Amino acid sequence: MKTWQYALIVLIGGCCYGALSTFVKLAYSAGFTSSEVTGSQFLMGTLLIWIAALFSKKKKLTLPKIGKLLISGIPLGLTSLFYYQSLQSLNASLAIIFLFQFVWIGSLFEWVFNKKPPTLGKIVSIGILIIGSIFASGIIGVGLEDITWQGIGWGMLSALTYTTFIFVSSSVEKDTPVVQKSALFTTGGMITVFILSPPTGLLQLPVLMEIAPYGFYLGLLGVVLPPILFTIGMPHVGPGLGTILTSSELPIAVILSSIVLSEHVSMSQWLGVVLILGGIVAGNLKISHTKKKKKSTSLELESAS
Repeated sequence: MKTWQYALIVLIGGCCYGALSTFVKLAYSAGFTSSEVTGSQFLMGTLLIWIAALFSKKKKLTLPKIGKLLISGIPLGLTSLFYYQSLQSLNASLAIIFLFQFVWIGSLFEWVFNKKPPTLGKIVSIGILIIGSIFASGIIGVGLEDITWQGIGWGMLSALTYTTFIFVSSSVEKDTPVVQKSALFTTGGMITVFILSPPTGLLQLPVLMEIAPYGFYLGLLGVVLPPILFTIGMPHVGPGLGTILTSSELPIAVILSSIVLSEHVSMSQWLGVVLILGGIVAGNLKISHTKKKKKSTSLELESAS
């Protein structure tokens, strides 16, 4: 596969996350609690991905490697817990802008841990994305009184753990088959969620049956697909570009809130969506251009020798 195809895979993973806030808001409006929503998401998602793992390629893993993959799933579970908690104290447009800070945190991680400082092109791309996120979130038309410190804290924590998962998924046990690796990630996430926020309501069969449709969609879009897509694409695009590509979640969240929830989306928000998409394209083109330049330079050196 080519680099742009791996980039597209990561982009789709980000779009999956963008759809979550719509289904979460629908579940909240149906009367379900945050712990029930998160618990059903990971319960259904883990069941789905292990069913897929039964029919996919597997590799025999040692207990230390299994433990490492389970631990690597912790930030996946924490992201849902923190983000859904922020949705309890902030409206969706504000909560997602704090989650969206993973865009620059990802480049910071790459700089600190991989010793790869961001290029000028990447900095410009991130700047466009942040400006676009401000417009797309609708924060300009929201009073400061609607912002709570608790909401900011939960939102920033979700950005940190989301970045951590993106970073980990691109570096841990690279030779493990994708579905098997993702299944262990999600299992670790489910254990984390069940320990920190026990969904006791799911023990009641009527509640479980009622929330099952929401859990299915949330599990598919938030637990099953992103880990698989990130596991496939991240090693080839890197966490820096990966975080830029996964920023597709914000415009998707805005578009779905308009179509599904019939929420008003202003012209400034649509402008923000366009800016974000432009930032994603700019970041991707910059990386592709750099790789082509390096490849042509190496070919020239080989020809000269």
